[in-house]
Amino acid sequence: MLVLGAVLAWFLLGDRTVPAPPPAPPGALPLPAATPAPSPTPPRDPCATPARRGFVPTALSIPGVVRQAAVRGFPRDAQGVPGVPPVADKDVVAWDLGGVEPGSRQGHVLLNAHTWPNGTALGNRLLDGLRKGGRIVLRGAGGKLACYRVTERTEVRVEDGYPGWDAVDGSPEVVIVVCSGVRRGPGDWSHRTLWFARAAA
Repeated sequence: MLVLGAVLAWFLLGDRTVPAPPPAPPGALPLPAATPAPSPTPPRDPCATPARRGFVPTALSIPGVVRQAAVRGFPRDAQGVPGVPPVADKDVVAWDLGGVEPGSRQGHVLLNAHTWPNGTALGNRLLDGLRKGGRIVLRGAGGKLACYRVTERTEVRVEDGYPGWDAVDGSPEVVIVVCSGVRRGPGDWSHRTLWFARAAA
């Protein structure tokens, strides 16, 4: 009876033992251990290795505002005012040719762009999207670049100006100027909007 009870219990409950794996055939190589998938490498921030010397800018990028705009150098006029792009070049950024270069250790890199009354120029996009904290990246030949972070945005009347905006000494900054306010006639706007951006560490 004891034997019959044990057999019945085995039949009802099942065998709880785990069978051992069959032995590997002679000469078989062991299976390699599974290796975890490598974690993705985060993209390298280009601003981590900025230029250490001044360079001539050729392109400007502002995340969320402009992917890449051409930068061209324009000389100052007879009154010493930084040059501007031709009116038709609505997406071109003018750099003060011969002035402070991006990557320099001091002084203001002066840039400007057009604002169009129909809202389609680069200046309009800057007015709509560039705020305090925005990042400005200037690039040049040979992979050179310099990065800046906007610390101030201000609008002034043309008649008032902004003293010190064109400084050639002091902390390295980018200053972008565009027309704003009321358009009183072709090329005649009541105000200027300025962005001041400090060199990113």
